[in-house]
Amino acid sequence: NTNEFQEVVQRICAANGRYQPAAYAFLRRGLDYTLQGLRESGKMEGRAHISGPALLEGLREYALEQYGPLARLVLEYWGVYSCRDFGEIVFELVNYGMLGKAEDDRIEDFENGYEFGEAFEQPFEPRAVS
Repeated sequence: NTNEFQEVVQRICAANGRYQPAAYAFLRRGLDYTLQGLRESGKMEGRAHISGPALLEGLREYALEQYGPLARLVLEYWGVYSCRDFGEIVFELVNYGMLGKAEDDRIEDFENGYEFGEAFEQPFEPRAVS
């Protein structure tokens, strides 16, 4: 429920303040976006579990779709500078009971994702004309 989620995010932000509340809302919407994409492509059925790397890719696509060339700036404004930051947000939400996790899920699953410059700026760099 949305109110409960917002209350939990306020508690998390009051306790640690590392990320803006908008980062948590983005992650939640990005998770829904990722799940929907996996279901539509036939790669997931029902309430299957989503891995860290799959979520990272979905969040990258969602950020580019929502914010285009400004995606990296928006994420950094919220305090999100790396894939590990996405993982920290996920695990905070897990610790507060807002997200579930599989037994073998680890924060390290979010460490070897993509570099933000490459993921969010490269798609918009001018292409060399040959």
